[in-house]
Amino acid sequence: MDKLNNIGFSHWFRSRLDPDKVAAHAIARVISVHKERYTITNGLGEVFAELSGNLFYTADSPTDLPTTGDWVYADFYDDDTHAIIHGVMPRKTLLRRKTAGRLVDFQLIAANIDVAFVIQSADYNFNLRRLERYLVMVNESGIIPVILLSKCDLITQNEVENIKASILSIAPQVTVLAFSSLSRENIDTIKNYLLQGNTYCLLGSSGVGKTTLLNSILGSRQFETQSVSKKQNKGRHTTTSRELIQLENGAMLIDTPGMRELGNMSVDTGIDETFSEILTLSQRCKFNNCSHTNEKGCAILAAINNGELSEQRYKNYLKMKSEAAFNEMSYSDKRKKDKDFGKLIKSTIKSKTR
Repeated sequence: MDKLNNIGFSHWFRSRLDPDKVAAHAIARVISVHKERYTITNGLGEVFAELSGNLFYTADSPTDLPTTGDWVYADFYDDDTHAIIHGVMPRKTLLRRKTAGRLVDFQLIAANIDVAFVIQSADYNFNLRRLERYLVMVNESGIIPVILLSKCDLITQNEVENIKASILSIAPQVTVLAFSSLSRENIDTIKNYLLQGNTYCLLGSSGVGKTTLLNSILGSRQFETQSVSKKQNKGRHTTTSRELIQLENGAMLIDTPGMRELGNMSVDTGIDETFSEILTLSQRCKFNNCSHTNEKGCAILAAINNGELSEQRYKNYLKMKSEAAFNEMSYSDKRKKDKDFGKLIKSTIKSKTR
């Protein structure tokens, strides 16, 4: 098990091993996913893998299939040059979002993450409302968020402090660090967060400097970024898939592609935790069924009027609650239709074999 411990196989996972599956298969961790092709490691080397037919065809949704960071049961063949994945172990955490576009389903980002570095550019790209969306996703997953402000060399120190203050006003318990990959300000501080055996991920929009930060941490340009846009002052990302990298000190780090859309569903806990002060205020309303629109004694409206609560923050809260509820309803409807269609297919096959 030592070789697995080196890639993050902690007591949490050991205590959840299936004895029958352990007896039949080896344990490995997913390093990357490219559509239906996987790269996994047993702690000794990287191996290309694919799913067993049983795992692929019995999966009810994308959440039943492996993603980067997952621990899986696998069989190795041909001198450990090829593998078949037979099952996914229980996950400690799972980072997911709604798929981009009209399709209502889950897209898995990464599993078994301990800390998520949410990166926002300190220049024109900074957006507090977008940051709230990232925090909802991370908090829903039970992952510790750390907010990183990139490109702090492009603005004044006073502007950096103002941005930090705006972040702490909505997330007072979260660590916020400003850094510059160019001047290397706070790069060593970030590296000190990366502990042996823990798994971290980089989250953020395209061009905020995730891959550049990764190269700064590694101390070499192992991952490419495109040329810097003179108009927008950003390096356009080239990360197209999620990949788990083991650092020299034994920490694991996952770089993720930039996210243009960040839709959420099944995130009630994440919303309540991210907007905890709104939940607290609602409990002070005079009426239990207060709609927070025009009632007398509404604590939320009072907080907005006296400046205690930002109206923009409250509107974003309502927008995300409504969006999540709609997506969840659509997802439930889709699941029902998929199950009904599956039953129809099985019934048709059964009738033909009689």
